[in-house]
Amino acid sequence: MKRKEFVPLALPSIGEEEKLAVLETLESGWVTAGPNVRRFEALIARYTGAPHAVALGGCTHALHLALAVLGIGPGDEVVTTPFTFAATANAIVAAGATPVFADIEEATCNIDPCRIEERITERTRAILPVHYAGHPARLDEIHEIARRFGLFVVEDAAHAFGSAYRGRKIGAISDMTCFSFYATKNITTIEGGAVTTQREELAGRIRILATQGVSRDAWKRRGKNVWDYDVVEPGFKYTMNDVSAAIGIVQLGRIEGLLRRRRALAARYDAAFAEHPAITTPQRAPYLAQEEYARHLYPIRIDFSRTSWQRDRFVEALGERGIGAGVHYRPLHLHPCPAFSRRYRRGDFPVAERVFSSIVSLPFFPEMSEADVDHVAAVVLECLSRPA
Repeated sequence: MKRKEFVPLALPSIGEEEKLAVLETLESGWVTAGPNVRRFEALIARYTGAPHAVALGGCTHALHLALAVLGIGPGDEVVTTPFTFAATANAIVAAGATPVFADIEEATCNIDPCRIEERITERTRAILPVHYAGHPARLDEIHEIARRFGLFVVEDAAHAFGSAYRGRKIGAISDMTCFSFYATKNITTIEGGAVTTQREELAGRIRILATQGVSRDAWKRRGKNVWDYDVVEPGFKYTMNDVSAAIGIVQLGRIEGLLRRRRALAARYDAAFAEHPAITTPQRAPYLAQEEYARHLYPIRIDFSRTSWQRDRFVEALGERGIGAGVHYRPLHLHPCPAFSRRYRRGDFPVAERVFSSIVSLPFFPEMSEADVDHVAAVVLECLSRPA
């Protein structure tokens, strides 16, 4: 089954209001970190319920600085999931610490709290759960382990802006929560991220580290004594700019509609695949209400042993038929990067490896039409009905 239009894996949802906000910012004369960034931060804090939010250039920046201000560095270990994008572990390495992997739950693809404790050593300083595809991890159990061992909890919520856990928004629960506003995320600033925290002093230090260790950023120095500032510690250039923040402000005003659209598309996919014996659609844990699941991806699992296909060839076949499928993710210990793989071998994380061998992410973004979803589902079912 083919048609002219290629259906991509994901696209941003950018409208006229975002374009106007960008133009107004460009014409304002202030395009670096300034009033838009401050307003965006205030809106993030209000939306999540977190006392403090700092907008940054990306979620990797947020993760790196969250770990740094908690004092995590060389000689320390951080327990996280292998079933995530490289940025999660890269941030741990950037902080000077060592990522230690714990296997995942098959249903949600999130870190399994039952596997965390066995990975804790005297060097462990934090647990870093990832909310895969927007589905919150089991934070109650994770926090209980953290309390018993005196550990920090830093959430990688790159997929989960808009999600909630037992009635509380993700962002207002742990020591630090890190979000992504990349082009295809639930809301976008094109490139960008943020960190939320309960503690004012940590937010303040993140601001300093994100601005090359300078005590007052350019917006605070505007006007009198522009040149006068102190560098109080070595830092980085991790700030968000006002053009990105202008997009984010508009996007945050649209978030409930964007999330409703994602839920509707997911439900349509669910219905299309409900009767196929080889397909498992994304699962929602009993602790999670439907409206608490801010769906970011639509990954199906296929029991390829019941078909003549292998996963990689199946993804290629979808591409040949105009469907932009993907795989989220190859477990990090199966990559050649020594920082991820030197402590592990194939077979160490059997659930993550089993999920990886069967998972296929289908096109999923708010601008998709019902006809797009129906077409993608029809192509998937048609392929599975044929020999490879």
